[in-house]
Amino acid sequence: MSDRTQCEFCRSRLKTVGCAACLGLMFLGAKFCTNCGAKATAAVVIEEKDAGDCPRCKIPLQLLEIDTVSIRECNRCGGFWSDTATFEALCANNEKQSSVLGFIGSDAHPQNHPDAISYVPCPDCSQLMNRSNFARSSGIIIDICRDHGVWFDADELPKIFAFIRSGGMSRQREKERISIEEQRARLKDEQRRMSALSRRTGTAGYEDAPENTPIGGIIGRLLGL
Repeated sequence: MSDRTQCEFCRSRLKTVGCAACLGLMFLGAKFCTNCGAKATAAVVIEEKDAGDCPRCKIPLQLLEIDTVSIRECNRCGGFWSDTATFEALCANNEKQSSVLGFIGSDAHPQNHPDAISYVPCPDCSQLMNRSNFARSSGIIIDICRDHGVWFDADELPKIFAFIRSGGMSRQREKERISIEEQRARLKDEQRRMSALSRRTGTAGYEDAPENTPIGGIIGRLLGL
């Protein structure tokens, strides 16, 4: 079969997926790879009228079910929209990442990544989304709606998975742990200084601040919450 992933006339995405075993291309919906015979990742397009519009192309998104993952895709630019729960599940599960990569790994659209920095609307609420450096240190800038989910331009989701698999999240958590310990040490030093000052002057000191601050999920950390 042809190895083209886009129609040469309209530039729409041809319905192909990459085989996880041999990396060869096969048509969406095939149960087995036509190149090596391996079982294909189940991936189907679901008819959904309320999937929202692509934040960049302004055309309707299509709902995909890739194995057990539900995600929305723009058929023109190759961008993806994920709700918060799905994104957090993807970040925590290598098997789910592999299923999605099997679908998009051979079909990235790096040429469609926007050159100019721009704020785009959420497909669900139409409000402009925040732009954030994923995990604060990855260098991958994604668009986030605090209430609804995350938009990934064409090549961003594979880059995020690569960052996670290389230990990027673990390294960032260690940086955050060290930073929290340093902040606590500075706070205790300040408390001791103020207590000593209050004993000399007879004034009341301030109450200790709580040491344990709740840390939310991935989206909360991305937004600095």
